[in-house]
Amino acid sequence: MSGAGAHHPLLRRNILLATENNMDDRTKAMSDAETTRRDQPAPERRQANVRQAVLAAAEALFAAHGFNAVSIRDIAAASGAHPGSVTYHFTNKMNLLREIYRRHCGPMNARRLELLREALRIKAKQDRLQAILRAYIVPAFSSSTDQPGGGAQFTRLRAALSAEGSEETRGIIAEAFDDTTRQFLDAIHETLPELTRGEVVWRSQFLLGSLYYTLINPERVTRLSDGEVDGSDMDAAIDQLVAAMMWGLMGPAPRDDGSGGSRT
Repeated sequence: MSGAGAHHPLLRRNILLATENNMDDRTKAMSDAETTRRDQPAPERRQANVRQAVLAAAEALFAAHGFNAVSIRDIAAASGAHPGSVTYHFTNKMNLLREIYRRHCGPMNARRLELLREALRIKAKQDRLQAILRAYIVPAFSSSTDQPGGGAQFTRLRAALSAEGSEETRGIIAEAFDDTTRQFLDAIHETLPELTRGEVVWRSQFLLGSLYYTLINPERVTRLSDGEVDGSDMDAAIDQLVAAMMWGLMGPAPRDDGSGGSRT
């Protein structure tokens, strides 16, 4: 059958009707999705593939080398695209970075807030705090893409950007995370009212640093434990982070020793 015949409206309608009569709802949905993909013009499919390849290459390069050290030409070469295709889809590196953050942080923040809502229903103080911490930590170990290790790669990217300290990249980070982070700070402060808001912010900053390093350097745990534990064991890492931060958040505040410093 020719390509033109396959797309004849009446013939296509009959094929779809016959399929509907012999497939369950799930299989039908998959068939419809495949039909939509086939009907999409080839140039549009190619453009979508180029866009995804550019995003994946840029994320890997930014994570490995930082934002400033990577050029549009580097991204084009790694993705197999023409440099003009990169600027066609994203205009510049900053918009490309913004899209990478949107892809990761949208699903991550949605999952964090979903888990936070569940945590806030818990009445017991310690159980609630533990659930709040898990709500923040667990989604960071997952990737919003299908790439293996995507969660760790994105965390390395975030760490690299934080080290570079660009005002523009700080703006993208704030846009991606601040609203969600404030909700977690509120939840922790409500659970631990004996702490000041400033103390909650300080201690949560330490949580973020611990989370970063755990994700980007798991092999150090394996090496220093002489193989007793596996630093890449995600469940164990989450449990240890939660336990450490429980103690960190619930510990006593430092006391002023009268010399301008403080002591515990």
